[in-house]
Amino acid sequence: MASRYLVPATVWRVEEEIKRSRFITTIGYAPTVEEARAFIASVRQEFADANHNCWAYVVGPPGATAQIGMSDDGEPHGSAGRPMLTVLLHSGVGDICAVVTRYFGGVLLGVGGLVRAYSGGVQLALSTLPTRERVPTALLDVLLDYSAITLLQRLLPAYEASIVEQEFGVDASFRIQLPLNQLDAFRNALTEATHGQALLEVAPSEENAL
Repeated sequence: MASRYLVPATVWRVEEEIKRSRFITTIGYAPTVEEARAFIASVRQEFADANHNCWAYVVGPPGATAQIGMSDDGEPHGSAGRPMLTVLLHSGVGDICAVVTRYFGGVLLGVGGLVRAYSGGVQLALSTLPTRERVPTALLDVLLDYSAITLLQRLLPAYEASIVEQEFGVDASFRIQLPLNQLDAFRNALTEATHGQALLEVAPSEENAL
């Protein structure tokens, strides 16, 4: 089952100068590989005149390696993308993409210096990065008697659930959104509270996340 974890709350940028080279680190939210690639392309376009736009991304929970990517973008092999990726994998933040833009200042840093500069840029950005919790959610369709509406409403706060749609006919029907990890407990609690009279069905949908 998918878990809750921290993700970037916004696009975040820091800048530093190292031996006259200008390093600009931009971090963004990347819940899919396609969105990571789009984010990289947008930063590359913004800094099209830079010498290098090196990047790395981790799609999925913190530390997951199933969907990762990196590029040295012309820097010596292993001096940029890999160090950036290593920092991201140990950051405790998931669905994250980082682009470090470099404007060369005329002083060679050497491979070791580049590794420190690129990994350090990502670490600097992460140190102040605003984050939020990604919460995978589920949708539950509920059909019940009008007399049970108050019971339903009283249960919602305890399970972080909310009503997203409602319709009143012969019976009352509700579509409830709630964290995926609360689904089974909420369903059991509502069934017990209504003595099994509520009709419950998980709505088919692609995975959502708050």
